[in-house]
Formats: sequence, structure tokens, C-alpha cells
Amino acid sequence: MAETVRAAVVEDEPPARLGLRALLAREPSIVLVHECADLPHALRALRREPVDLLFLDVQLAGQNGFDLLSALGPARPPAVVFVTAYDHHAVRAFDVEAVDYLLKPFDDQRFAQALGRAMERLRLHGAQKLARQLADSLAPGAPPAPEGRTVTLRDGARTTFLREDEIDWIEAQDYYVEIHAGGNAHLHRETLRELEARLDPKRFVRIHRSAIVQVDRIRRLQSLPSGDATVLLKDGTVLRVARSRREAIRALLHLA
Repeated sequence: MAETVRAAVVEDEPPARLGLRALLAREPSIVLVHECADLPHALRALRREPVDLLFLDVQLAGQNGFDLLSALGPARPPAVVFVTAYDHHAVRAFDVEAVDYLLKPFDDQRFAQALGRAMERLRLHGAQKLARQLADSLAPGAPPAPEGRTVTLRDGARTTFLREDEIDWIEAQDYYVEIHAGGNAHLHRETLRELEARLDPKRFVRIHRSAIVQVDRIRRLQSLPSGDATVLLKDGTVLRVARSRREAIRALLHLA
């Protein structure tokens, strides 16, 4: 992680923005790059100048903070802390891998706890990025990648290349991912979100916080009486779908 952490605040209430600005100003390692009051402004700012850490309100003048993360896609900041007066969004917040969920009003101690979690997320993100760069530079004897878009997997001294069209689905395993391809499973040290950033977004879809599926491997989307849903893959695998992802999957499958 870089010594300086670039941060943004997306909050439609001026007093709340002022409070977050004051708290962040106490941190010498943090530079507040953007303050935004609405989703369009935030989306333009974060696309133009990405940040490491985002403090994000859920309700934004009739809009939704989750929509901002969806619009940013894999380019979203590595660490996101939700700041809101409503506790009923907490499950969805962690479904999108938020670092923390601050309920207003909060005190300095609770803010410090959330910030500590965010800094730890950034530390891990930076360490994993550096490890991949070192592995790239220290593997001159690695076999050349096949033609076409590929995913490079490393396990010690062994390097494996998988074409994207070979991948069926991917699941998170703590700081690893398990990639399922043609009946085989490959364990790779990388977080699910980091791997997602390297995949073709037109080909792969996140179905919940722990799984990504290749769209053309989905046989059908099944709604359950409880309101939950599952997908059945062509190889017979059944996977749970997060409620927050269901409509996006319906659209991808042209079921909307």
C-alpha cells in the first residue's frame, strides 16, 4: 500500500460531509481527493481520478450508493465504508464486500475502528498486488500464454494458463480463489474481487460475494418461494444468488 491513502466522501448531507472531512483531516496519511453530494458527480469524479478509500452514504438524494459501486464495476475503490442512518442495508453492504458499515450517529472511537479496518484492507490489497508483480518479474522461464484472453495462475514454481472460455465458475476461499474449469479445480492466491477485475465483464457475472459465474454456463435462474434464487449451471452445479444480484443476472440472461 502506498504511504498516502487517497480518499473520497460521497454524502448528500452537508453536516455529515463536514464531519467526515474533519475526522479524515486528523489522519496525516490520508488525502481527501473528492467530496460529492450525488451519484452522477461521484461517478464522474471517481472515474476521472480513482481513490483507495471511499466513505459512501446509502441514500443519496433519491439515489442509491449501491448503484455507484455497480456503475464503477471492478474499478471501484479497494476499501469502501458505508455511512448511513439505516441499519437494514447492512447485509447488502457486506454482500458487496464493504469494509465496514457506520450507523449515524457514530463517535470517534467507532470511526477509528472502521478506518483501521479499511487501512488493513488496503495493506492486504497492496501486498497482494506487489506479490503478483514480483512473481511476474521473477518467472522468466514461465511458458508463453496461449493466444487469446487468458487468466494466469501461479502455485509456487508452477504457472498455469486458462483461457477465459474454459472457466465455469469461481469461488472465494479466504485469500484464495478456487477456479472450476471442465471438472478440474485450481487454487490460486488472489482475492475474488482482484481476479474479477482481470476478467471480461461481458462474460462473467458476480452472483454473490463469494462466487463468479461465466454467463454462458448458466442453464437457468430459479426463484425460490423464500424470495431467494439459485442458478443451475450446465454441469449440474447449483449456486446461490444474492438478492442484490438477481435482477442483473435476469438482464444478462434476457429474462427481464
